[in-house]
Amino acid sequence: MPTRRRTLVVASVTAAVVVVVFVAALVTRGVLWPNRIPAARYDVRGVDVSAHQGVIDWPVLAAQDIDFAYVKATEGSGFVDDRFAENLQGAREAGLLVGAYHFFSFESPGRSQAEQIIATVPADDDLLPVAVDVEHYGKFFGDPPDASTVREELEVLVTMLREHYGVDPVIYATQAAYGRYVAGGFPDSPLWIRAVYLPPRVSDGRAWAFWQYSHRDRLDGYDGREPFLDLNVFHGDLGELRALRSPG
Repeated sequence: MPTRRRTLVVASVTAAVVVVVFVAALVTRGVLWPNRIPAARYDVRGVDVSAHQGVIDWPVLAAQDIDFAYVKATEGSGFVDDRFAENLQGAREAGLLVGAYHFFSFESPGRSQAEQIIATVPADDDLLPVAVDVEHYGKFFGDPPDASTVREELEVLVTMLREHYGVDPVIYATQAAYGRYVAGGFPDSPLWIRAVYLPPRVSDGRAWAFWQYSHRDRLDGYDGREPFLDLNVFHGDLGELRALRSPG
């Protein structure tokens, strides 16, 4: 290969590598995110938070084009998020539509998980339906639990929450967990799908109500050990979001 041509090839490859590294760095830092453009078509935006975000200045957070918030309440059968009560009150006082979410455990019965939620989350008319977070974690990424067993426990939990709160809970799921544990069932539960790199493609074609489009955004108003926020959109307007709170 002639020296001039070789030099041009090396320069082109080097430039391409520099661009890729630069873009990757922006994505890693939450400056650039691939889903922001498709998510921008939805007007109703929200966050989901836990104690990892530390003390949240809810008026500051809400002022950044945020309409709703889901705050972590419980996990499994024995864990309550340290900042659940404070986050619930703060988000309400900031004028947001607010709901609580529960991280579903593969290692404890659906009944005891439902009892934990019911003991923690008030049955107040102004709250959005409880959301149940179903996703693989820890050892279950490589060794997912039996689908029929998980679905059976999830059905117990959903039934108990419906009976107590008067509305079906929202089901949040990664696309993998949805396909394995949720698809084809729970037709009355609004779907909250996690798809953080590309727009959601639900395996059975079901319409989603909420879409978590980013897990590495930064906004003002919190100081926890977790520097990033999960951002979400709702597939509808504020009136339709408020209507989720009403039984029937």
